[in-house]
Amino acid sequence: MPYIVRRIFHSVILLFALVSFVFVVGRVVGDPALIMLGPSASDTALEQLRQNLGLNDPLWRQYLIFISDLLQGDFGTSFRYGFSMMPTDLLRAEGTPVLPIVLGRLPATFLLAGAALGLAFALAVLLGCLAAMHPRSWIDNVVNVVSLASVSVVQFWLGLVLIIVVSVQLGLLPTGGYGSWQHLVLPAITLAARPLGRISQVVRSAMLDELSKPYVSAARAKGVPEGRVVFVHALKNAAIPIVTITGDEMSALLTGAMLVETVFAWPGIGLLLIDSLSRRDLPMVQAGIFVVATMVIVVNLLVDVAYTVINPRIRMSTSGGQT
Repeated sequence: MPYIVRRIFHSVILLFALVSFVFVVGRVVGDPALIMLGPSASDTALEQLRQNLGLNDPLWRQYLIFISDLLQGDFGTSFRYGFSMMPTDLLRAEGTPVLPIVLGRLPATFLLAGAALGLAFALAVLLGCLAAMHPRSWIDNVVNVVSLASVSVVQFWLGLVLIIVVSVQLGLLPTGGYGSWQHLVLPAITLAARPLGRISQVVRSAMLDELSKPYVSAARAKGVPEGRVVFVHALKNAAIPIVTITGDEMSALLTGAMLVETVFAWPGIGLLLIDSLSRRDLPMVQAGIFVVATMVIVVNLLVDVAYTVINPRIRMSTSGGQT
């Protein structure tokens, strides 16, 4: 337990440093008011927006206000979301709170990432185990080719190819959008390609090591069915590296879904961040980055906890590591 507490403490520090970095970059690199209104804005409009956003205060005072609001769950208001794109709309004192908007996109992002990870994990375990059961055979060669191709593929290119072939030419699935399982198929396949390759490689390597151990030979000698030997006994003992790479891939899916969501017009956090960047909505960008970083940190913590569930021999030591 002390290890988990220590990890949470370090994660909070990391999250604090990240949001501080985003705050400083957003205010030091360029004028936020000029970025939001554009170069054609008048001096009066720029000054009014700076006043509304508190940008005329010293940087240290802006930072203290930002941290105080953040601790209360207040990331500010969006001066573009829900309004037209007219510059005068940005000068309103009122706006839409950004955090509820970002949190409202979480279900779509979780659905896409979860479907992609489930698809990639199931296929990767199957392919990795088959390759380990038939080393240096044609099955092993095919699995290696598939895994290398999956790792090397460019996701947005794969998404465009799937749209052109499956949606436009064959007319089997929608080109994008959100609402039914048909809308989920193509973006999930696109997002699952890279983790499929990486996880299958780790599964193959871990299973090759486990299948060469004496307990596997003993189980086979006792007449235990091959499927039970491989998918129950050996796979369970090989779970630690598999869980590690799966947790890493889940974090990558959460952060790497932006391009896929943009290609398929999937209304998740990634599409919201891209749209907010193009609209120069700084508060929305800050809230989005904070939520994504929090999700990644939580996933990494859950992976650490999963180690002790999978293998009770692993315990969280009080010296700051695992034994």
